[in-house]
Amino acid sequence: MHYHPIHPGEFIREICLEPLNLTVTAAADGLGVSRKAFSELLNGKAGISPLMALRLAKAFNTTPESWLEQQMQYDYGLPSKIPKV
Repeated sequence: MHYHPIHPGEFIREICLEPLNLTVTAAADGLGVSRKAFSELLNGKAGISPLMALRLAKAFNTTPESWLEQQMQYDYGLPSKIPKV
């Protein structure tokens, strides 16, 4: 059985934005990023960069490492990323 973690953007939407009733626009403004860039992250079209990890950590009182770890777990869980040996 292959475990496939959720994209960090989905986690952000469900765990960070929805409970606080934050809109994408309001969250993007608070993070200091464009709505488009944040929307791409939330929709799984972009990953969490080190800079975004710092922004998320500050905004949600977490650590940058926790966000980068989520991204790494997601990336390693993608079947296309598993090396053929």
